[in-house]
Amino acid sequence: MTSQLIHSHFRATRIRNGGLSGCDCFYLNFVFIFAIYRRIPHRMNKENKEHIKPYGKKQPQFDRRYLEMARIWGENSYCKRKKVGALIVRNKMIISDGYNGTPSGFENICEDEKNRTKPYVLHAEANAITKVAKSNNSSEDATLYITTSPCMECAKLIIQSGIKRVVFSEKYRNNEGLKLLERARIELVHLDI
Repeated sequence: MTSQLIHSHFRATRIRNGGLSGCDCFYLNFVFIFAIYRRIPHRMNKENKEHIKPYGKKQPQFDRRYLEMARIWGENSYCKRKKVGALIVRNKMIISDGYNGTPSGFENICEDEKNRTKPYVLHAEANAITKVAKSNNSSEDATLYITTSPCMECAKLIIQSGIKRVVFSEKYRNNEGLKLLERARIELVHLDI
C-alpha cells in the first residue's frame, strides 16, 4: 500500500466521521510501524556487511595478515602429521585462537604408534570456538581464519556459532565442510599464503 493511498483513505475517513476513530488510529499506527519495520532489514544488512568486513578496501590485506598469524599460532600444535591454527576475529579484535591437539588434561601426543591421528584430537577451529563459548565473547558475525578448510563436523560448529566468514589457505582432504558452509551462506575466502 503506498503512502498516497494511505493518506487518501484517512482523509476520506476524517471527512466521513468528523475525525479518526480509535480503530483507524490503530490501523494507521500499524501501517507506519510496518513501513518502518520493512526498511530496517535493508539497513541491518548493510551494517552487517560493514561489521563483517570492517577494514573496507584493505580487507584482503588484513585477511592475509590474520591468516599468517593463524599459521604461526598453529606451530604451537604437538601434532606431527599436520599443524593447523585458527583465529576468530570480531570488530577488529582477535577474540579467540586455537590449534589442533588433544583435549585439556590429556597427553600432548596426537598420533598413535602407527602414526594415525587419535580419534579424540580436536581440530583448531573447534578449539577456538569452544574457547569463545567459555569466555564472555560472542562469535556472532565474526570471521574465522583457519590454515586448513573445515571438515563437516567443524562446519556445523561454525554455522551454529554465528561465524559469517571463513578465510582459509589449504583445502581439507574432502570438501563436504565447504559445501555445507556454502549452503549456510557463509562467505568463504581461499587465499594462498
